[in-house]
Amino acid sequence: MSPDIEPITRSNLNEYLKDLAKEFRKLNGTKTPAEIILIGGAAVLANYSFRDLTYDVDAIIIASSVMKDAINRVGDKHGLPYGWLNADFKRTASYSDRLVEISVYYRTFSNIVTIRMVAAEYLLAMKLMSGRQYKNDLSDIVGILWEHQKSGKPISRESVEKAIESLYGKGAAMPETSMQLFDAVFASGDYEALYRITRESELESKELLLEFEQKYPNKLNGENIDSIINAWQIKRHEEQKDTMLAKLAEKKRVVEKNNQSPDTIAGHDNNGQEPS
Repeated sequence: MSPDIEPITRSNLNEYLKDLAKEFRKLNGTKTPAEIILIGGAAVLANYSFRDLTYDVDAIIIASSVMKDAINRVGDKHGLPYGWLNADFKRTASYSDRLVEISVYYRTFSNIVTIRMVAAEYLLAMKLMSGRQYKNDLSDIVGILWEHQKSGKPISRESVEKAIESLYGKGAAMPETSMQLFDAVFASGDYEALYRITRESELESKELLLEFEQKYPNKLNGENIDSIINAWQIKRHEEQKDTMLAKLAEKKRVVEKNNQSPDTIAGHDNNGQEPS
């Protein structure tokens, strides 16, 4: 991402939304209100502390056509990328028609634009259904579970499964990486260690895709990204045990075999010693 492009952070997200509402009111008047449902990275930024920034805002936009002009004006004012707020995700596997009805109120700006969010379980369901190894999908899943655990309000596997079924129907198929992570995270409960594994792997996957694109221009597409990442990870590390899928599978296997505590899985036994 170009250093000239302003990132969207927890501290400036509301500022941009406030300016957007002002611009929309100027262009649209006050008779017809608008509604924006934030999902993805923007919803994570607004509700959790583990993630620092994003470069675009995925949303469901229910507004008159002048909203597009308002979005562009705010983007130009703050140096944001074109389409910094967009509804492109509606063309992806994570979209569901039910997102509008299950969204919850966040706040209203300029008495004209209402912002809504997606609750944690549904946000997890969407991230699992997307499961992109080169974005923040997987680390966002673990980070959300981690923060709820720390706050004393843990999210159960059952509640996430119900959210998945509610949005996508019974037996909805997740990407393999999402299924591996889903099993591993609830088997171990060691969210801090899993967050580190998934975030490191996402950064590496992004780097691998850049290498591949440089070597084989115009060969990447939505159908082959995961297979390319997995193949190049194995090639780079020489052994599959170093890939994220293998690390998650091994963590789950160790937990199930030894019934160890989360502290032990993280690398220490109850006495603070390295396990033998």
